[in-house]
Amino acid sequence: MNYKHLQYFWAAAKAGGVMRAGEQLNTTPQTLSAQIKLLEGRLGCALFRKAGRRLELTDEGRVALGFADQIFALGAELEAVLGKELRGPQALDFRVGIADSVPKAIAYRLLEPALGLPRPVRLICHEGGLRDLLAQISVQRLDMVIADEPMARHLNVKAFNHALGSTAMSFFATPALKARLPRGFPRCLDGAPLLLQGAASAMRQRLDVWLAQHRLHPQAVGEFDDAALMKAFGAEGRGAFMSPTVLEAETCAQYGVRVLGRSPELVEEFYAISVERRITHPCVAAITAAARGALFGS
Repeated sequence: MNYKHLQYFWAAAKAGGVMRAGEQLNTTPQTLSAQIKLLEGRLGCALFRKAGRRLELTDEGRVALGFADQIFALGAELEAVLGKELRGPQALDFRVGIADSVPKAIAYRLLEPALGLPRPVRLICHEGGLRDLLAQISVQRLDMVIADEPMARHLNVKAFNHALGSTAMSFFATPALKARLPRGFPRCLDGAPLLLQGAASAMRQRLDVWLAQHRLHPQAVGEFDDAALMKAFGAEGRGAFMSPTVLEAETCAQYGVRVLGRSPELVEEFYAISVERRITHPCVAAITAAARGALFGS
């Protein structure tokens, strides 16, 4: 097989036609069409068919495109690997899953030490539900998962929980909203507009229990799976909101809010979930050491 012909077919399929592919490859549509015809003759089947003024892949063409994707992906990987060996030390790919209930600012602070290693690191982050991320780590598609709750023991996943640390929670409001609320925490939350985490988050469940224990009945203005979006609404004065105490200064500076009060009873915990019982991965080791020291140690 002439792989140049395969490349022309691949480019035309990706571009959606020979005209656009010709512009990308700096060649004429006639040349492309002729080369693709030679490939079809070699394979003994048509790869494109006309659909009005455009071309669409046949069933055989879709099969051929799948193989072409793999062939050219391997070619690109070969160039990248050999190029890195010529240029110097190869970057360490560090694949991390971040549970969508973990605040982005906490995730950044946790991951930052991995980028300070002497060896170059390429950070690959995936965000999603904890169960989905655990399914990926079980087949070694991830090196580590950061979560705000430990992996349940009954799950059939060969991975281990490594406690990173914990933080109390603080409540925030804009200066204007804070001035309208009665003094004294936590009574100031009774009847106050409150922005809440999504019902599925571990911290939301703890908050509901805490509110009931203190006989507080705030006005639930909205629920958010994304903590950053919740804080954006809070910055506009739509309601008070809760965030980790360890991020108090950052939260006040970024969103222009003030602290209403702190609750040592509400504690958010963070875990690194890894396939290693004893941590040896350099990135995971750097993250756990920094978290237990500078971030949560105090």
